[in-house]
Amino acid sequence: GMAKQERSERRMGIAFVLNFVFTIIEIIGAILTNSMAILTDAIHDAGDTLSLALSWMFEKKSKKRPDKDYTYGYERFSLLGALVSSFILFGAAIFILSEAIPRLINPEPVDAVGMFILSLLGIAFNGMAVLKLKGGDTYHERIVTWHLLEDLLGWIAILITSVIMYFVGWYFLDTILSVLIIIYIVIHVGRNLRRVVQVLLQKTPDDINIKAIEHEVSQVVGVRRAYHTHVWSLEGSTTMLTMHVIFDYDMSYNDVSEAKKMIKERLKSMNIEHSTIEWDFRSKSTKTNA
Repeated sequence: GMAKQERSERRMGIAFVLNFVFTIIEIIGAILTNSMAILTDAIHDAGDTLSLALSWMFEKKSKKRPDKDYTYGYERFSLLGALVSSFILFGAAIFILSEAIPRLINPEPVDAVGMFILSLLGIAFNGMAVLKLKGGDTYHERIVTWHLLEDLLGWIAILITSVIMYFVGWYFLDTILSVLIIIYIVIHVGRNLRRVVQVLLQKTPDDINIKAIEHEVSQVVGVRRAYHTHVWSLEGSTTMLTMHVIFDYDMSYNDVSEAKKMIKERLKSMNIEHSTIEWDFRSKSTKTNA
């Protein structure tokens, strides 16, 4: 495990540095060729590099054991990276749009040959990076590979656009491509942000059905009623639950601890890693009326 983790971290470190250097090359290239599409792609790249760096940083923090300050542990810190980078990317998208809209009205000439050369570089760079990370199976490596594949598609689009502009001189295509990339970024970031915010607002995880859980628990021998069920996700993958259970009045403490074991087992089988159960007995008098 450890060696694999270190290998993964080294690979990720290399991916960062390369991505960072390449983003700078892209920004310079965008200025030289006067290409809006390349500038937008550079922002997309910078955003990816940033969100990876942040999520990586917070991920390390999130591995800390629970303590008296954060009794649930530090898992949620891993969500902060996504929050921060989402807002930065949104800001960048607004900035690019404010630059792109005037250009749609009066297009500026773009250096198609320069764009073509840069897109070849981009395709080569991302292609190599994808191959280098292919073996990676940690969550972050998978995300990086996915980003690189997206970038590859972006560069192919830039390549095609530069060829068309070289022969036909339709400079507005560059701006249109740039706007398309922005729309893509915003949808992507928006989805991500929605997921993170739902976790922070303690929304019931999508694969959990409270009614079904209460029904399952009430099937356990001796359980009269299960209610006050709260289910939330710690950081997007670990599910937590609290619940109130009422047992038959004639159960011994032994029966109760058996029943609680059963309940926890059933909850585990429903993907609930951590459950806290509050319980008490139904009194004799209410039993007779029932």
